[in-house]
Amino acid sequence: MWRALASNMITFLAVILFLMAGLILWGKGQYTAEGPLDEAICLRVKSGSTMARVSRDLEAAGAVSNASIFRIGADYSEKSGKLKAGSFLVRPGTSMAGIVDQVTRGGASTCGTEVVYRVGVTRTLVQVRELDPTTNEFVKKAEFNLTLGEAPVAYTKVRAERDTRYRIAMAEGVTSWQIVEALRSLDMLEGEVAQIPAEGMLAPDSYDVVPGAQRMDMLAQMQQKQQLLIAAAWEGRQDGLPLQSPQELLILASIIEKETGVAGERGQVSSVFVNRLNKGMRLQTDPTVIYGVTEGKRVLGRGLKQSELRKVTEWNTYVIQGLPVTPIANPGVASLEAAAHPEATDYVFFVADGTGGHAFAATLEQHNRNVAAWRKIEAEQAGSDN
Repeated sequence: MWRALASNMITFLAVILFLMAGLILWGKGQYTAEGPLDEAICLRVKSGSTMARVSRDLEAAGAVSNASIFRIGADYSEKSGKLKAGSFLVRPGTSMAGIVDQVTRGGASTCGTEVVYRVGVTRTLVQVRELDPTTNEFVKKAEFNLTLGEAPVAYTKVRAERDTRYRIAMAEGVTSWQIVEALRSLDMLEGEVAQIPAEGMLAPDSYDVVPGAQRMDMLAQMQQKQQLLIAAAWEGRQDGLPLQSPQELLILASIIEKETGVAGERGQVSSVFVNRLNKGMRLQTDPTVIYGVTEGKRVLGRGLKQSELRKVTEWNTYVIQGLPVTPIANPGVASLEAAAHPEATDYVFFVADGTGGHAFAATLEQHNRNVAAWRKIEAEQAGSDN
């Protein structure tokens, strides 16, 4: 009797173990299988949250088929205690294992709210925007001028949230003084700026930043990137340029940056200045005169006076020969490339054409016709404004 009972018990335990093994294999398969999510979602994990709370949120959003399996899988992989706060973009079909990896790996948030500080020539705009996970595009929630009035509630609200992401987007053509002033106005940065970096040596680009970052560290990052860009442009420059050093290339690139905002004509603008340098002609470009007046520390906000065009400064290319003494702004990579690779033209003149671009000419006669056409456009615009 006891033998039969023991045999039955062993058989029963074997069945139980077999079923448990099957259940484990099934659960493991569910944990690593493609998830049920049809559209991307932004999963927000608040500070102090738990894996149990996250699993319930995911199940409610239809991102996981079983919250218990999600929790067990996180425990089994020893990741439950590594949960990170933030906003995570969960894409369609992501497995439970993949989601656990996302929320425990850490790093910058991949969705949710982003604050962008856009440092421009005339102002610093602040944009509050949120990523729409279904379209993977940002939706603007608020925008304001940093130096005018109070910040909107939408901004102060997201500034208090720990998972908000931040970026500083620096436009091409801003001066080093303008960049430093903008960084000083951002209360989410810390530290004093001991010295304004040399003009032209800050790379216009978009930089991720975290609250509490040091202003000098941000400037050092911008300088390091610009040094690499300048070195690459100088190394790859075309033969025969009338430029003696990377610094002269940078100066020319800064003039090109300030002379045109039309990407397609940078090479032509570059060719005008290169041709003038080769011919021994003065560059005669207004942005250099303006820099001699402002030294990059303000926006002129008016037309140049005849007295300013005649005044001798180290930047006034109407009266000095060759390039000015320093860059007049921080050029972007496209202007650096244009300085290193000007188009092959015989142009030595250009003037605005009324479309935002310029009309180019190889002779003074052609240039005078272009100037007359521009003066007519100016007169018509002035008449329409009255």
